[in-house]
Amino acid sequence: YITRWHGQLTGGLRMLADEGRFFVNGVHDHAITETAPGHASTMSGRFPYSTGIASNSAGVNTSAAPLLESEGVGASPFRFKGTTLSDWMHARQPEARALSVSRKDRGAILPIGTGKLPVFWYAQRSGKFTTSSYYADSLPSWVKAFNAEDHAGTRYAGRAWEPLLPLSNYPEPDSVQAESAGQEPAFPHALPRDVELARNAIIGYPWMDQMTLDFAWAGVRAMDLGGSAARTDLLAVSLSTTDAVGHRWGPDSRELHDQVIRVDRMLGQFLDSLFALRGRENVAIALTSDHGVAPIPEVRSTWGDNSKAARLNSRDLEPVIAAVAPTIQRLQLDPSAFNLDWGVLEVDRRKVQGKEREVREVARTFAREARRIPGIYRVDVIDDLPRADTVRDNFARRWWHMFRPGGEAIAAITMEPFWLFGSSISTHGSPHDYDAKVPVIFWGQAIAAGVDSSSARVVDMGPTLAHLLGIPPTEKLDGIVLSRAFKL
Repeated sequence: YITRWHGQLTGGLRMLADEGRFFVNGVHDHAITETAPGHASTMSGRFPYSTGIASNSAGVNTSAAPLLESEGVGASPFRFKGTTLSDWMHARQPEARALSVSRKDRGAILPIGTGKLPVFWYAQRSGKFTTSSYYADSLPSWVKAFNAEDHAGTRYAGRAWEPLLPLSNYPEPDSVQAESAGQEPAFPHALPRDVELARNAIIGYPWMDQMTLDFAWAGVRAMDLGGSAARTDLLAVSLSTTDAVGHRWGPDSRELHDQVIRVDRMLGQFLDSLFALRGRENVAIALTSDHGVAPIPEVRSTWGDNSKAARLNSRDLEPVIAAVAPTIQRLQLDPSAFNLDWGVLEVDRRKVQGKEREVREVARTFAREARRIPGIYRVDVIDDLPRADTVRDNFARRWWHMFRPGGEAIAAITMEPFWLFGSSISTHGSPHDYDAKVPVIFWGQAIAAGVDSSSARVVDMGPTLAHLLGIPPTEKLDGIVLSRAFKL
């Protein structure tokens, strides 16, 4: 998006791309390119096999950490393993401050890891930014003051989303029935006038990103982030509307194009305010994304040839399940030990103790049968990955970075390029490059500006920032320092 619409960008994305070190071939080098695994890798320097965060469904949600002053599912980093940049910073400088903000709970929690620091996210039911009991017993006064303004309900309810630029700037057709399942495929898109409905629906509109930045700005001032030369503070902000727009209208839509233009302007205003408050020379920035997105199969895409793409659903895999069942029975294994979480066959190791060879046979039978299904590109058996060519085989390497032998996952499906599972208009989550490629950008006084086409992985961002700050990570990392990002 940044390179395609570079000429129309005038704000924060343009500044970072032009003045920073822009690794245009940045990548999440793991297989399940979902929000939770992506965020868990950004500042930890480690892949999902190490962080323990392998999917959204096994991410941060738990009833053991209820939300404060809001309804909804609670959340905490109870599954996250290891440390992140904020831990390394606090080990060297205990007085360092940190704030993490996102529309999504996992987007706020996972870049920080297990630290009980100020971490806040948006609760749709209440229209408030909240946290959970894992972090605090009550909301700080500045958070309560921000919530009292009811931005979603009073400022944005009823507002219509129209293209920001003259229509001649958008080559994308605006009325595509495959977008949004035929509901509101074309501009304008009006946020409901009803306050409660508006609080819930705003997550799919550009104003959610503006609210998130406004909340972050309130936190910067209230917590005096960057206000002392004696410490280095950390601000993590996750802007999630581009994800919501991509799911609803797809990457070939006018809506997605306009969203990127808008977030560029919003980010520019935020950074201008930050520079005015703290000075450009005192700020370092890193930018990436938690994943990419696939085109809508029913829309011929400008991002790749998806003319052969179609959809799979759970019924398509019923023959596979039926074919595997006799093997499970013959090997005298408990059928309830096995679960297919869409593309990943899992086993409850507690129910199959001492039967590793039998479990491996089930995995290989599943792989053999699944490979016969149209739309399935390959199936990797996790126990076989140590013998795979993980240097030249991107798929094997990305699954290796996801799972290790002996865990719950025993086999993993990769679909044909651009195929999607289920009825989502558009989605992500595969090891293919269109889901894995993301920008990796560093900006600051010590950074050598320029477009860099060499390899850069998201797991390299944490160690690179640690090197910039002159602090050592407190554990072994998968990522490396991107030395090319720095001035000589």
